Amino acid sequence: KFSLQNCGLTFRIITLFKRNFHHTCTYWSVFFSFGLCIAFLGPTILDLRCQTQSTLSQITWVFFSQQFCLLIGSSIGGVFKKTALAALFLSSLLISVIFAIIPLCHNVLLLAIAMAVSGLAMGIIDTIANIQLVAIYQKDSAVFLQALHFFIGFGALVSPLIADPFLSETGCRVGNVTENVTEIMHHFRNTLRNSPIVMHNVSMDHLPLAEEPEESIVSYAFWIMAMINLPVPMAVLFLMYQEQLIPCCRSTTPLLLDKDELSMENQGAEGPDTEPKDQEEGGGHGDIFSCCQNNNLRELPVSFFGIHIVGGMVLFMTDGIVGAYAGFVYTYAVSPPISLPNKTAGYLVSIFWAAITAGRLVSIPLTFRFQPVRLLMINLAGVIVTVLLLLVLDTSSIFLFVGTTLLGLFLSSIFPCMLAYTEDILDYQGCATSVLVTSAGMGEMVMQVLVGSIIQSEGSYSFLLCGMIIGCMGSILFFGLLFLHRMHRKYLTGTRTTSAISQLNNCT
Repeated sequence: KFSLQNCGLTFRIITLFKRNFHHTCTYWSVFFSFGLCIAFLGPTILDLRCQTQSTLSQITWVFFSQQFCLLIGSSIGGVFKKTALAALFLSSLLISVIFAIIPLCHNVLLLAIAMAVSGLAMGIIDTIANIQLVAIYQKDSAVFLQALHFFIGFGALVSPLIADPFLSETGCRVGNVTENVTEIMHHFRNTLRNSPIVMHNVSMDHLPLAEEPEESIVSYAFWIMAMINLPVPMAVLFLMYQEQLIPCCRSTTPLLLDKDELSMENQGAEGPDTEPKDQEEGGGHGDIFSCCQNNNLRELPVSFFGIHIVGGMVLFMTDGIVGAYAGFVYTYAVSPPISLPNKTAGYLVSIFWAAITAGRLVSIPLTFRFQPVRLLMINLAGVIVTVLLLLVLDTSSIFLFVGTTLLGLFLSSIFPCMLAYTEDILDYQGCATSVLVTSAGMGEMVMQVLVGSIIQSEGSYSFLLCGMIIGCMGSILFFGLLFLHRMHRKYLTGTRTTSAISQLNNCT
């Protein structure tokens, strides 16, 4: 019986994928753009600092501008649900434009503005692509969300590899003061979380200072990435043409997928015409602000709001671990008691991000056989056990690499599984996608700052202790989410029973 059910599930998913192949591949490609954009700043920051002739403290604001606007873009991304493809086209095109003009930004303020615009585009891509895939596949969305987030890691792996041959090895003169390149690289290795490939390795031994600024050729890296990314907006534009969304280029071919047909595929006999209309009128899958203005909120139970809040807090914790670990594992590794060589420790960030990318790829077939809630239980338990072993074996450099790999694997699929699970609880009528994406972004920002300040005041050992505390808090919140799921299920059962009795009385 299980085998027959599994075959039926596989057949349904394959059928849905064939019917939505063009849409799905387009959303995956825009997430590749997301990965390209999120990873290039780390390896190229030294060359950008030389290009803008800025100080260390000034160039740090470039990171903040990108992350802050990414959070804003994630929050407002749901506003464009009715013009999703147009928003994706403009956002992905903006990323190519930003790549092309970065070499022309010789002022740190202009660079920060460019990064802010790219962050806004990334946030919009993040929310819209997740919302669209959930809306298309609904109960079967977990598989495709895993693949979607794999493409972030894939883009994040490609970007530093493209930049690496064009990075300069020497320092540069800023004003009347020449800064040691190794000091700068040490600072950013301690603070950056976005580079999935180790930043251009420079020994921490004394290096001679550059007498004259080296002529930077990093511009070619940005122009190459702009060209690599350019097919993505073209793919979105072609999809818009197929969907007859370009006024001046109406296609004579039918739409790729009619809403009613899609609803019949996903909902069966549950009224294909009512579901999409309810979502559009009720504000389902909207941005956070439109969700808060929904007129039907007063009629909803406490469990509805609790699921949004607690689900967001779980991702606030788990994505916070991702940001903090990638940002400070280097600092922990070069400090006692492990005291790894700087070059060796630098590879930990690469291994961590590679494990996250591989974990998302491995999770694709797993979601065929296991429900998202079971994968979430396994992953959260794996995070706690891995961090606990890292705490116990705190003097083992070998297990630090093993633990980093395991931690990346366990953390990799938590976000897509949580998104699929939460939307399934709410029957795809809530604003879970916008809330979860925004909460995850906030967690990455806040936890990195919080953990960094604790490490500075208490020492490097507190790094893993913070990870253990955050992991335990995330697991406790997840059990709270399970309780809220049970409450919400009882509410839905009672509502359906009342509705059935009311219909029976009307018929009588």
